[in-house]
Amino acid sequence: MRRLGSVQQKIPCVFLTEVRNEPSRKRDCQQFQVVATENVNPAALESDIHCAAATEKIDGTCCYVTTYKGEPYLWARLDRKPTKQADKRFKKYQYSQKTCKGFVWNVDEDFREVPDSWIAAHRVQHENGHPVPDEHGHIPGWVPVDHTNKQYCWHASVVNYDTGVALVLKTHMEDEGLLEIVSVPLADLMEETLELIGTNVNGNPYGLGSKKHPVHVLVPHGVLRIRNPPPVEFQQLYSWFQECQEGRVEGIVWHCDDGTLVKIHRHHLGLKWPLGDTFLNTRRVVVHIDETPDPDASDKDLFKSFSSINGKLFSCIQDIQFEL
Repeated sequence: MRRLGSVQQKIPCVFLTEVRNEPSRKRDCQQFQVVATENVNPAALESDIHCAAATEKIDGTCCYVTTYKGEPYLWARLDRKPTKQADKRFKKYQYSQKTCKGFVWNVDEDFREVPDSWIAAHRVQHENGHPVPDEHGHIPGWVPVDHTNKQYCWHASVVNYDTGVALVLKTHMEDEGLLEIVSVPLADLMEETLELIGTNVNGNPYGLGSKKHPVHVLVPHGVLRIRNPPPVEFQQLYSWFQECQEGRVEGIVWHCDDGTLVKIHRHHLGLKWPLGDTFLNTRRVVVHIDETPDPDASDKDLFKSFSSINGKLFSCIQDIQFEL
């Protein structure tokens, strides 16, 4: 199976979109809603969307593996965002013009500071040595995940830099219907993007773990293939999300052969997310973590916890419980 495209930028919708004067279903305090029209995005057609690999869009926070201080490292997504005043000016322009095209940024003054270790994401355009904001007014980028930074403690819980491995959820190589949680060398994940999901990420839509025993894992982008994807047609997609068990997902990301990524989110179609019963939680999952735990590791150490249930099969990821 070929490695699918990494997520370095905001992914465009597979349909052309329009702005409606109604509160957003996705973002609180946003007084407009971006919805899909029935017209397929020309960029998707140019990239032969009908032959693309359809994968489940996972609801978490984006991560990236690349080098830091000479070693493979996990990086957390950190978009450089406008100051409050600049964002207010941008939103006012976007609301009045129904588009963000034509808005002029002052990159030196309009954006918040970021750590010195911050890097811009791939394919971010630059002008006069400065990264240029995207259509959402953000400059996508990354910061390295350090165990001493409490802001990224849940990111840090899924990597062990001493042994150079990460906790990964993926499809079992011999059974596409089965998921497995494995420890993967960070070196094998170089230049990949992944989604961190779990107890303390994005409201935990998949119901993983608990406050007392949080559970977090990384999911490589593109690893959860949709086995029976619907055609790229508005009504058929709408019906698939509404009626099919496999459609109980946040959305679809299509990976085109030329590297282009396009997506559809349930909110684009006016559909609810999160759901009480997700497709991810209909799939069995087996734990294959045979790392020798650090004897000095805390009882909250995820590698130690998963090692204690190595080889166990669960009906779904939500059912994973650690032995005390």
